[in-house]
Amino acid sequence: MSESGRPLAAQIALVTGASRGIGRAVAVELARRGAHVGINYRSNAELAQACLAEIEADGGSGELCPFDVSDVDAPADAIGAFAKSHGRLDVLVNNAGITIDGLLLRYKEDDWQKTLEVNLGGAFRCSRAAARPMARKRYGRIVNLSSVVASMGNAGQAAYAATKAGLEGMTKALSRELASREVTVNAVAPGFIDTEMTAQLPDEARAAYLAMIPLGRLGRAEEVASAVAFLCSPESSYVTGHVLAVNGGLYT
Repeated sequence: MSESGRPLAAQIALVTGASRGIGRAVAVELARRGAHVGINYRSNAELAQACLAEIEADGGSGELCPFDVSDVDAPADAIGAFAKSHGRLDVLVNNAGITIDGLLLRYKEDDWQKTLEVNLGGAFRCSRAAARPMARKRYGRIVNLSSVVASMGNAGQAAYAATKAGLEGMTKALSRELASREVTVNAVAPGFIDTEMTAQLPDEARAAYLAMIPLGRLGRAEEVASAVAFLCSPESSYVTGHVLAVNGGLYT
């Protein structure tokens, strides 16, 4: 691929939760577009290594960046070291997240706190760490992975929906805070995507969701990755504070 077809050539990117699903697709796509990609993961080194192998097999470059986004200190230490080793950090994609489903009256306090710490606290800590080297260079792209349930809600997902709605609010606030340093902050809100998570849905639930989607199918992780890659690129220089829906028309 020519350099003109590699809009992220020579850029340094970090994707959290990149060992599988949407995170892996994003890491692979950013590398395909020329970025050197830090592949963050918490515990599954084997899957993270497989992601790196896929990137390298396609002629891209990357490295493993293991740390827990919900840890109070780990994101700052790891992201600081990653940026220092490369002399910069151009792109951060906050993808790491969990869902612990359950109805309100039975929901455990520990599950609420864990969901909050990973989905919202993790993105906050990683953004704070990444903003420092980005602001110094007066360039940066932060993209947060939200969800359609932030807007439409979903029974049994109060905690997950709350964290994703909070993430969208944080996106808008940080976009205003960091704009003067030429750092843009946006979010992508996928709908129902064909991943390991949705593969676990019962056939009846899957059919019900498909009936709600005007395009009549689940999305692909690669389709979300393409949207994320645009917001990570220099081509999105006048887009900030935006939440881009990638949901097949499920919710507008």
